[in-house]
Amino acid sequence: MKTSCHRPRLAQKPRGFTLIELLVVIAIIAVLIALLLPAVQAAREAARRSQCINNMKQIGLAMHNYHSSVNSFPGIYGARNVTNPAELRASWGAWSPHSLLLSQMEQVAIYNACNFALVNRDEGAGQIQNQTAVGQRIASFLCPSSPKPVGNDGPYPKPGNNYFASVGASLGFTADPYSSMPPSAWPNGLFMQNGPAIDISNITDGTSNTIAFGEWRTGDFDETKLSVPQDVINLRQYPANTGWGSSTLNMPAGANNFQAWLNLCAGAAPGSTSGAESWRTNMSYLGQSWHQGMFGWTMGNTLLAPNPRFPNCRAVSWDGDWDSDGMFGLSSFHPGGANVLMADGSVRFLKSSTNMLTMWALGTRSNGEVISADSY
Repeated sequence: MKTSCHRPRLAQKPRGFTLIELLVVIAIIAVLIALLLPAVQAAREAARRSQCINNMKQIGLAMHNYHSSVNSFPGIYGARNVTNPAELRASWGAWSPHSLLLSQMEQVAIYNACNFALVNRDEGAGQIQNQTAVGQRIASFLCPSSPKPVGNDGPYPKPGNNYFASVGASLGFTADPYSSMPPSAWPNGLFMQNGPAIDISNITDGTSNTIAFGEWRTGDFDETKLSVPQDVINLRQYPANTGWGSSTLNMPAGANNFQAWLNLCAGAAPGSTSGAESWRTNMSYLGQSWHQGMFGWTMGNTLLAPNPRFPNCRAVSWDGDWDSDGMFGLSSFHPGGANVLMADGSVRFLKSSTNMLTMWALGTRSNGEVISADSY
């Protein structure tokens, strides 16, 4: 009987990846992530932009519900100083259009907590009585693409506000009755301080051609850092041949000197962040809250297309709050432009390339311009 001899098989060691193979795999994964990440970021921004549009539509619906109730759009509601009841404040501490819309935006509890008879700014004058109400953060006034404000206002975080009521193509903010300001010097948009209530019949340019609310970035709250366009540079200088109560604060009447003023503002911006009191020259708290009816808080203008290369700028010589003439304009973190709410309640995306004359026409309520939708 034959026996067969088999050579025993040698045990094979499991073969692993070489270093080169691992590096190739890692490189492939990195390339895939690099390709995928922009798409993910774009999808997230699209969702944020959609939410931003919905917020503005809600404001538009509330604005028209308010109009149906009182036959005008909300204005700036003056309030009294508790330490001097004879003083009716129409700017510092006055209530914003946003405040008056709360009851139409499912914010009845906050609306009812507001004491509209008392000022909402300046603790000695009555702010403390309204602190709980005005300290509330309202999601409908916040665009998710913009960072939230930094720091506290009293015991609460700053609420923030990314949507401003438009005074139109005007550096001015008031129809001040105490200085006998002529109507030609009043802001030419839908909102102003101390002015008459605006209703649909006053919008002769058409509600679909007139901006009611615009979008802006929240300030960075760091006066040592220059952030264009949201920082407000305290230039303390009016455009040439203008001044408080001048009709040439309105465009296009003041067009001849406006561009030179913009260049002055841009030139002052780099130096605005230096010095021991840079808070006076670089006012970086745009959109810190929704309650005060004032430029930089809840009111802005439509002088330039969104996200311009120029910073915002104020004109008057005093420091302090923003009850002052100046530019507080459109900006956003959306690529290519910003959202605007038209007076008919529709929301449009306004491109950063929009012509300046088109911007002025869209901001004014009764200048007689004819605007084509393909111009913005």
